[in-house]
Amino acid sequence: MKQNDGLIAELKQEAESTRRLLERVPSDKLSWKPHERSMSLGQLALHIAGLPGGVAEFLNEQVREVPTFASFPEAASLNEILSVFDEYVIIAENKLLTWGEAGLMETWKLTREGNPVLEMPRVEMARTLMFNHWYHHRGQLTVYLRMLEVPLPAIYGPSADEN
Repeated sequence: MKQNDGLIAELKQEAESTRRLLERVPSDKLSWKPHERSMSLGQLALHIAGLPGGVAEFLNEQVREVPTFASFPEAASLNEILSVFDEYVIIAENKLLTWGEAGLMETWKLTREGNPVLEMPRVEMARTLMFNHWYHHRGQLTVYLRMLEVPLPAIYGPSADEN
């Protein structure tokens, strides 16, 4: 199996679990935060929704400057979250297809003011930023939802709420 085929299969499988989780986000709690320094539920959910495609777009150029993040936008509705999610999963899949094996193995560089910060094959950045980063925030979302007494869907096997 080619690397990009494996990544696309993983993206599709994980997208199903992620969508089930995002569907549980209560629209009336989008401004809720577990702590003053935390993202709001609406910010976290929207970040998760756009992450795979947003990272794919970021990784598309072989050299990128370190981005600056002032703050994350907050979703206005569950419909917005799910629409962004559906759009950005397709963007991520299309980028993986476009890159192919050769594009995944190209050296990708992150710079600060034109000076190299790191260099590695694009596939390693995709694994770290597009996938592992996505899973990290998805785990955060399960904690947010649990704190709000929202039943959790199965992700890797049954959940205590669906058993």
